[in-house]
Amino acid sequence: MPDYIYLLENRLSANQKQALQKLRDVARDAGIILFLTGDAVRDLTSGHAVRDLEVAVHGNALKLKKPIEKAGGKLWGEDEGSRALYLSFPGAVRVDLVSTHRTEYPKPGKPVYHWASIQEDLRRRDFTANAMAISLNEGSYGLLMDPLNGAADIESRTLRLVSNYGFLEEPALLIRATRYRVRLGWDLDPRTQSRYENAKSENVMEHLSAAARSYELEQIGHEDEGLKVLAALEAEGWMQALFPAWTVAKADENKLKALHDLSAELQIQGVHPDMSAAQMQLLTAKLQSKDIAALKKLLARPGFVEEWNSLDALASGFSKALITKPPLTPSATFRLFTSYDPQAVLWLGFTATSAAVKDRYEQFLKVWPEARQRIPYALMQEMRITPDLPTYKEIIEKIFLELIDGRLATPEEARAFLEPFSPPAPPPQVTIKRSRARRGAEAKVKERSFEDEEEADADEEVDLDDIGGDDEDADMGLPKLELGDEEGEEEEGEDEGGEEEEEPAPKRGKKAAEPAKPAKVHAPPAAKPAKEPAKPVAAAKHEKPASSAKATPPPKAAPAHKAAPAVAKAKPAPAPPAKKAAPEKKPTPPPKKAAAKPAPKAPSKAKGKPAPKPAPAKKKPAPKPAAKKSAKKR
Repeated sequence: MPDYIYLLENRLSANQKQALQKLRDVARDAGIILFLTGDAVRDLTSGHAVRDLEVAVHGNALKLKKPIEKAGGKLWGEDEGSRALYLSFPGAVRVDLVSTHRTEYPKPGKPVYHWASIQEDLRRRDFTANAMAISLNEGSYGLLMDPLNGAADIESRTLRLVSNYGFLEEPALLIRATRYRVRLGWDLDPRTQSRYENAKSENVMEHLSAAARSYELEQIGHEDEGLKVLAALEAEGWMQALFPAWTVAKADENKLKALHDLSAELQIQGVHPDMSAAQMQLLTAKLQSKDIAALKKLLARPGFVEEWNSLDALASGFSKALITKPPLTPSATFRLFTSYDPQAVLWLGFTATSAAVKDRYEQFLKVWPEARQRIPYALMQEMRITPDLPTYKEIIEKIFLELIDGRLATPEEARAFLEPFSPPAPPPQVTIKRSRARRGAEAKVKERSFEDEEEADADEEVDLDDIGGDDEDADMGLPKLELGDEEGEEEEGEDEGGEEEEEPAPKRGKKAAEPAKPAKVHAPPAAKPAKEPAKPVAAAKHEKPASSAKATPPPKAAPAHKAAPAVAKAKPAPAPPAKKAAPEKKPTPPPKKAAAKPAPKAPSKAKGKPAPKPAPAKKKPAPKPAAKKSAKKR
C-alpha cells in the first residue's frame, strides 16, 4: 500500500497543493472536516496524472462560498440539489467541493439526496475505484478509507460497479464508463459488463437527468484526448442523448493535433496550460454558431464557458505584453512567458500570425533552451554548489537567464557570478597521525613483550630441566639416586621440547661454554656424573663440580634456589644401582671421555651424550642447551 502522505506531497502539482491547503484552512476555520475523494484518489494510486480535484466536506458546502473567494478561489458554478460548488484556483486548478451524502432513486435518473457521513458517501459512488477517500484533516492527514476494496480493482485495472443497479438508477454511469475506458484503458469486470449491455438494451439513457447531461457534456472538453472520447461516445450512441448535433465530423482533427504538440513543448519549458477551453474551441470548430451557443448554455460551469469565450482576448493581451518598444531582453521575455496566464500563452502560440510574435515563440521554444547545455555544472560542483542546496534550482535558473542575455561567456565571469552562492568550505577533518618514531617505539614494545613471553616460557622449561636428567643416561645403565624418577619425568618434557628445536646440539654447546653464566652451574648438571658406573674416580668428579657450584654463587638467585632442593634430595636418598644397572650391554667409553676433561661442565656432558648413542641424538636433539640459551637472554 503506498504512502498517501508521500503521494499528496509529490504527485500533485504546486498549484494543486496550494489549492488544497487553502481549502483546509477554510474548513478548519469553519469547524468542518474534509476529504479528497473521487478521480483524484484513483489517479494518485494508479499513477495517472491528476487532472481534477474533488473534495467532500461534512456539512453544507454552499456555506463556504465567501470564505473560499476570500482565500483566492473563483466560483465557476454550483448545484443546489447536491450542495456542490465548482471552483477554480490559480494555475488552472479545478476543484469540485461536494457535501457528503447518500442517494435514493425512486425513479431512474431522479436522485433524492440525504446528508450522511463520508462512509455512506463512498458507498453511493459509481465504481469501486472511485469509492476511496484520503483524509485532509490535521489529526488524520493522509489516512486512506477504502470500504469497498477499490485498491484491488485499481491494481487489476478493472471498473466494477458499486451498486448492482447503478446503470439502471443513474444512466449517466454508462457515459462515465465509456469515458473511463478511453482515458484509463481499463476494462469492465464481467458482471459489470453484462449489466452494461443489459442497461443499453433496455434504453435507460432516455431517463438521463439534465444535471447529469450538462456535467458529462463539459467533461468531454476536460479530457486529455477529447476527440477520442467524443468518437467513443458517438460509437456507443450516447451523443444522441447528450447533444445530437455534436459529432466527430464537427471537430478540426489536424488543429487538435497541433494544439497538443504545442502544449507539450510549452510544458517542457515550464508552462503548464489547461487545454480545456482551447480544445473545446477546436472540437466544435465546424458546428454552427447557434449550436455552439446552445451547447454553452448546457454546460455545468458558467465559469468555464466564460474562459472559453475569453480565449481571443487573453491572447491579445499577451501579444501586447510580448511586443513592446523597446523590445524586452531575452531574460525578461522568458520570464514573461513563464509568469503569464498559461491559457493565453497556449492560444496565442496556436493562433499567432505576426512574424514578431512567431519569432518570440521560436526563441522561447527552440533557441533559448540550448543555453541550458552551457550551464557550468563542473564549476558549480567545484564551488560546492550541489543539488543538496535549497536554492539550487533558483541558482540554475539565474545562470540560464544570464546565458541567454549573452553574459557569463568566460569561466572567470561564471566564477565571479557564482561566488556569492558558493557555501563555505567544510572544516578540515581532524585526523591523528602517528610519527614514524612513535610507530617504531610501539613496534619495539610489542617485540619486547613477545620476547619476554618467549623467555618466560623458556624459564619454565629451564626449571623443569634443572630437576631431571636424560633418557640417554638411563639407557646407559648408570646408577641413579632417588632423584632418578623425577629426572625420568623431566626427560619426557625435554624430548617434547626437542622436537620444536631443530638446531644441532653441538652449536648450542659452544654458546653454552661461555664462562660466568649461572645456567651452567645448576645443580642437576653437577649431579648427573653420579649416574655413571660406581667408580671412585667418578664419585670424586661428581663431588668436585658440586663444590665448585657452591664456591661460585650465580648472579641470579632463582636458579640457585631451584638447584638447592635437588641436591638436598639427592643426599639422603639411597642409591638404587642394582635395579637399573643390570643391563650393561652398551659399551662404557663415555665415562672415559668425561674423565679426560678436567672440568665437568655442561658442555662436556653435551659432547659426551651423543657418543654412546648416536641414533637418538639425531631423532631427539638435546633441548637442554636451548633452554640455557633463553636463560642467557634473561
